[in-house]
Amino acid sequence: MQATIPTEETPVPQAHTGRTLSRAIEDIRQGFTQRELWGHLGWQDIKQRYRRSVIGPLWITLSMAVTAAGLGLLYSQLFGTPIGTFLPYLTVGFIVWNFILGCITEGADTFISNEGLIKHLPAPLTVYALRTVWRLTLMFAHNLLVYAIVLAIFFPALATDGYLLVPPNGVPQPGLDWSIITAVPAFFLIAFNGTWVVLLFGIISTRYRDIPQVIGALTQLLFFMTPIVWPVDTLTQKFGGNLGAWQFWLIEANPLYHFIQIFRAPLIGSQQSWHHWIVVGCITVVGWSLALLAMRNYRARVSYWV
Repeated sequence: MQATIPTEETPVPQAHTGRTLSRAIEDIRQGFTQRELWGHLGWQDIKQRYRRSVIGPLWITLSMAVTAAGLGLLYSQLFGTPIGTFLPYLTVGFIVWNFILGCITEGADTFISNEGLIKHLPAPLTVYALRTVWRLTLMFAHNLLVYAIVLAIFFPALATDGYLLVPPNGVPQPGLDWSIITAVPAFFLIAFNGTWVVLLFGIISTRYRDIPQVIGALTQLLFFMTPIVWPVDTLTQKFGGNLGAWQFWLIEANPLYHFIQIFRAPLIGSQQSWHHWIVVGCITVVGWSLALLAMRNYRARVSYWV
């Protein structure tokens, strides 16, 4: 049997490869455009979780309120801080931490938990990542009700120019002002980063099923190393305002601290630093580059791994 020699009338078949950056970018673009799909799926997740419950999703708000009130009262006494300024500090920190934590831990299980849909629904992988981020955003919105209540109670303390989070030698804070609106772009930037976290960790965890357990262990350590229940002023006050190398890097080398600070600082009238935004911007570029690399190389394999 003779081999067919390609001629002008017989085009040479082109090699097909799924490992192209354009396919990864197109998957992400289509995922963002299918808002109705991931929006509906995310809302259904909330309804399903609190199905037949008397107060429904308000359990999210109630749970956050109880946690913030209990820990706020306890740690304000341990650190000797005024409850009027420390409770809002802790509340906002917990709210944004829960969102970030959800993107990390639930993001690792995103494609595994969506196994049935991935195998039967011809949709971009980004849809399932956005489903997770949208569900966490809805929970975040419920938790903001706790902040609104705390703000209404302690507004005079937060609006005082020069209030101290950790007296007597803490850093004077400017108090609430118009800069509170910067919390809106801060959250969108956090959610945008949450999407690449879900995509990247979701792909890795689908291939290596031990990764979610590793992430769960590390996040517990990160919680205590991140200034959420303890103010940074406690360190500066303890070391006389002159942080050594390890104390400085304990704070600044923690990327979660910068994400929390760009959102928390304007909501509690705290002193803001633009270096937090710069760090978050750099992490955004690096993170999305890694997510695109993972999507380019392994997007087509996820359906076989789940």
